Formats: sequence, structure tokens, C-alpha cells
Amino acid sequence: MQKQLEEYTNYLTVEKGLAKNTLESYQRDLLKFIAFINKHKINSPEKIDSETINLFLGELKTNHSATSTISRTIASIRSFFNFLLNEGIIDHNPALELESPKIEKKLPRVLTTSEIDRLLGQPKAGDQKGLRDKAMLELLYASGIRVSELIDLNLSDFDPRVGYLRCKGKGQKERIVPIGSVAINSVNEYMNNSRIKLCKNNGEVALFVNQHGNRMTRQGFWKILKKYAFKSKIDGEITPHTIRHSFATHLLENGADLRSVQEMLGHSDIATTQIYTQITRKKIKEVYEKAHPRA
Repeated sequence: MQKQLEEYTNYLTVEKGLAKNTLESYQRDLLKFIAFINKHKINSPEKIDSETINLFLGELKTNHSATSTISRTIASIRSFFNFLLNEGIIDHNPALELESPKIEKKLPRVLTTSEIDRLLGQPKAGDQKGLRDKAMLELLYASGIRVSELIDLNLSDFDPRVGYLRCKGKGQKERIVPIGSVAINSVNEYMNNSRIKLCKNNGEVALFVNQHGNRMTRQGFWKILKKYAFKSKIDGEITPHTIRHSFATHLLENGADLRSVQEMLGHSDIATTQIYTQITRKKIKEVYEKAHPRA
């Protein structure tokens, strides 16, 4: 089935235009499934039935895989067999009748504005790395972009004169996001006093570079954020998505409409954005219960 997996991966990349992270998740799920199939001496997709798939899912549960992982794995297998069906390799999809486990939706973690201030105040303004780190954090909070979008930014994507940022999201969909004066000033200061010294290659087009003068990596930014999160002494884990969640929630708390937030975040479905309204409702309820004498 390795050959079919390669063809399926090519189909997802070329025709579906899936984001790199989504594609890698599908591949990981299916490689585990194929390893299970090989272990049980099943050498043809026509011989795989729903019982076989359930045995594999049972093994995942035994190994304490998260409910979300199992649900995604079912979606990966179902999509793979749909591809095989459309290609005429099999005559039915054995994964169609599988029921995905119910996933309890947890509200994303959101930092308060004072916690954001503490975090963004950590980088030292007096050195090259500090200026760069400050610019990245300010821009992340000012725009709500994903970490992958942040590190993919090129010099041509940032125009301080108009106060907008151009980025490419999932499926290479381009969007324009407004940014505020604080972030603009931080990026300008980084470009004038830090990037010019960090960047050793005049042909480098990346907006944010590492100490070697090359494009900043996802792993590199995670290490930077982890360092400042520790220094800020904020309880709990802080990820790049925590800042994205905080951006959206703070906008809604201050009167932004849902459609505008959806567009800025690059969500294709407004239902994805609506989770932030639940956070604001929860906060309003907490304020009411603390403040009202008869709550």
C-alpha cells in the first residue's frame, strides 16, 4: 500500500492544496495504519474491512492515544479509502461506517491584557536579538497570524506606510491584516537596528532572521517564546496559538464584530471563530457573579 499512499499524498498536495502540517498529520496516521496492516500480513487494500480498521483503532486506544488523535486517524483512513475508491482500486469504503469518538471541546487558553503586556515587555531593547524578538511578539499579537505565517513573512509583505500585513494562510490563501502603530514601530526598529546586522546575505528576503542570518524557523521561534514565557512568570504553558487566541478574544471583548475577526484570522468557516464568543460570554458571567450583590 506504500505506492497508493504516495499517490494519495501527491493528490492531497497538488489537487487539494492541503497545508503542510495537515498533510504531515495524514501521512503519520496512515503510515501507522499501514504498519499495522503489514504486521497482520494483509497485502492488499481489497482485503481490509471495517473489523480490521476497528482492531487498529483498538490498538491506538490501548496505547492511550488521545480521543482527538483517534478521531483524526479515522478521518485520515476514511479519506484515503475514498481516494482508492475513486481510483477504482477498491469497490467500497470500509471506513464509511466508523463512528468518530466525541471530542470534548475545550475553550482555548487566553492571556489577560496585563499578561500580554508582561510577556511583550520581556525582550531587551538594547540588543539585536531583543529588538527582533520584540518585533516578532508584537507583530504576532497585533495581527493574530499563525506562527507558520509569521516565519514565512518576506520583506515585501510588510508595509509600514499603510499599516497592513500580507500573509499566506492555510492552502496558500492570501489575506491582508491590519497592524497597529506599536507593532509597526517595533518592526521598523528591528529592521533599522537589528536585521541589517543579523542578516549576512543581502539577498535574504525573509523578514525575520536567526543569528546566522537565515529565515527564522518554527522551532527557533518556539524556543524564543518559551524563554520569555518563563521570564514573565505567567502560570501555564504559552504557545504561539495562545497569543492568537488572545488577539481574537481581546478584539471581541472590545467591540469588534465576528466577521471582521474571522477575516483577520483567516478562518474559512465562521463557526471556527465563534468559539471566541464563548470565551467572552464566560468572562462576562464571571464578572457578573463577582460584582452583582445577588448573583
